[in-house]
Amino acid sequence: PTADGRSLRDLTEQALLKQSAAVGILINGYGDILYIHGRSGMFLEPPPGEAGISNVLKMAREGLRHELAAALKSVARTGEVVQSMGLSVKTNGDYNPVNMTLCPVIPPAAEGADVLWYLVILEKMVSPSLSGGSLVPADKGVIDDGRHESLAALKRQLRAKDAYLQTANEELETSNEELKSSNEEMQSVNEELQSTNEELETSKEELQSLNEELQIKVADLSRINNDMNNLVAGTGIATVFVDYGLRLLRFTSAATRIINLIPSDVGRPVSHIVSNLVGYDSLAIDAKAVLDTLVPKEIEVQNVDGRWFMLRILPYRTTDHVIEGAVITFVDITEIVVTREALRKANDGLRLAVVVNDAHDAITVQDLDGRILAWNRGATRLYGWSEAEAMEMNVRNRIPASIQADALAKIHQLSQAEVLEPYQTERLTKDGATLKVSLISTALVNEAGKMYAIATTERLVP
Repeated sequence: PTADGRSLRDLTEQALLKQSAAVGILINGYGDILYIHGRSGMFLEPPPGEAGISNVLKMAREGLRHELAAALKSVARTGEVVQSMGLSVKTNGDYNPVNMTLCPVIPPAAEGADVLWYLVILEKMVSPSLSGGSLVPADKGVIDDGRHESLAALKRQLRAKDAYLQTANEELETSNEELKSSNEEMQSVNEELQSTNEELETSKEELQSLNEELQIKVADLSRINNDMNNLVAGTGIATVFVDYGLRLLRFTSAATRIINLIPSDVGRPVSHIVSNLVGYDSLAIDAKAVLDTLVPKEIEVQNVDGRWFMLRILPYRTTDHVIEGAVITFVDITEIVVTREALRKANDGLRLAVVVNDAHDAITVQDLDGRILAWNRGATRLYGWSEAEAMEMNVRNRIPASIQADALAKIHQLSQAEVLEPYQTERLTKDGATLKVSLISTALVNEAGKMYAIATTERLVP
């Protein structure tokens, strides 16, 4: 050990560091600077007009940026050390020869073993005419060696440029293929939408046809209302006849599947009959009201089997126009109800889609993994990404890294409630700007009550 307690190894390493002119820059896979050793002003400079930039690819000087980007992609792909010798880097109007080495570095285990950092080593080449810090006259051999070295450096630069150009061409081809795939998917979506519209139009026509058929049946029933025997024998419609005192006179066999009737029930008040209808127990009251007012009554009812019926109560008129009781009929309209409900949902969905798409606020839908499922025009106006671009993104791409943990915590809160009140947060735009927005999150749940997606309404904070 030395007099001050340092080991010979520490003394030697510190002396070497003082004599070395190399600059070491530790970066992550995105080029963000983690640590700088040495004076880096010859190689790095902040980009004009931007503050707080700490990315080596944006700060690299002319002559170094492209080679550094290509080397970072190469070492990330192969894991092997990349060296570029004799790069011509522009500093203060002059070009200096620089050697660059890029090698992978395994970060501490706490950061995750599947992540790599990279060490960029930059060193200015020493002129062959300098020796021991003093200028030495160069003979012809030295001059030739210097020219040979300059030619070799230019060749290395040319190879590096070729490699960078090849990488750029490959990325352009990849981008073109992705764009072609996106266009094909969009065309497929448009075809599916057209098919859906055609199906909806067909459903409307079918519903109209069903309604026309129903009107025809009602007209037929009115014409044969006085023909008791023919109605019982041939209609097949569940029908119950009651007298003016609301006592059962007769019924068809189809009626026994809707209300509990047996032949011995004839003569009993209709109020004593137990029906299989869900949520409807005012048959006697409604029948009495029809007899008092002579105004027919129609009600949609459902039985315990889930089928829907149009319950009609009509005054029973004889050929002499004398009211002797009432006719209660049950017409099965299950298909009409189902079709009508499907059409209503489809129309509501179309109206909602138009409203959402034309809304001024940015409205988006994302699944629980953050993949964007819907993106309206307001979102395009606010953030700059088109709908096609947004559908390829994850919501994390739009959240600044510094608040991503808080955003995930908000999602957890949403899983406990259907709506989160407006809160202010930050979002990124396509050009990298950070916007302050007011955000409302709403949980989308399925029929089982389970949340499957999140809808957000976002508005720029003045």
